[in-house]
Amino acid sequence: MPGCSTGVLATGSYLPKSTMGNEVLERSLGLSPGWIEDRTGILERRVADSSEATSDLATAAARRALDAAGVRPDAIGLIIVATSTPDMPLPATACQVQANLGASNAVAMDIDAVCTGFVYALDVAHKMMLCEPAFDYALVIGADTYSRILDYRDRRTAVLFGDGAGAVVLGRSETAASIEYSRLGSDGTKVDYVQIPAGGSRDPLSADTLASGDHFFKMDGRSVREFVEERLPQMIDGVMRACAMNVSEVDLFVPHQANGRILVDVAKEVGFLPDQVALTVDHYGNTGAASIPVTLDHAVHEGRVLPGDRVLLAGFGGGMTWGTTLLTWGGGRS
Repeated sequence: MPGCSTGVLATGSYLPKSTMGNEVLERSLGLSPGWIEDRTGILERRVADSSEATSDLATAAARRALDAAGVRPDAIGLIIVATSTPDMPLPATACQVQANLGASNAVAMDIDAVCTGFVYALDVAHKMMLCEPAFDYALVIGADTYSRILDYRDRRTAVLFGDGAGAVVLGRSETAASIEYSRLGSDGTKVDYVQIPAGGSRDPLSADTLASGDHFFKMDGRSVREFVEERLPQMIDGVMRACAMNVSEVDLFVPHQANGRILVDVAKEVGFLPDQVALTVDHYGNTGAASIPVTLDHAVHEGRVLPGDRVLLAGFGGGMTWGTTLLTWGGGRS
């Protein structure tokens, strides 16, 4: 469609039904009541049922986004799933999502940039659509089931994460939310900040790695916090400079939901007012690559995103990786 913007047509999300409150974790970890909320801003998180895999969460979120967009699965040309908790090491979880949806005409692949994964996948899908006219629609999904890789004896990680999935449909339309700016980055010298040490080609899964717990998610919390406190303001400033804007012109800031306390502090530092910031970390915890699309979908359904609004997405995660995307929401400002 000549002259039409290639951008976001609709959003969707899925959170498992089971809720795990702080009291359960505080009791099992020997923490005092209120310890988790005081340090993270998290009240509860969702946990996938034993029958639910990452592809199931991703499929449910995708179906809701497709329904909202009014797009049939067989019209999708591209599916990208951002996840660091795939159904299995191979093949790509996106291929299972393709099969679940019946999206027989789609190219399917995964992207793993840990918690920045959705922003990476959105940028890749957008640029692939610009280069490939045959892709009328793309489905970008962030989905993670961190409950499967956590050591629930480790209070540094167990209290932070939840399970979930969020999705957007990209298409060519005058009413699409246009992607005005996107910037990605990574610093591989910090790979040890966030990792699962065992289970890959460097240190294959064995009786020894299982005994040592190296198949569980590990995080250097202090280093990650310092990274976010330094990098996130730089990311926001980079967008403002590149787009000749200031933070007062951002209608909604949707950051990765890593830790509520850190996000509130950084948002205040850079000049965002509370009503400019979208947060779901209190009820869902850190849902990895799902956190940005889940939070965006909630904001859309709460009426916090209006035509013409400028929406800033900011992701950061293991690798270390980071990325920002600025959207102007569908249509013009009324």
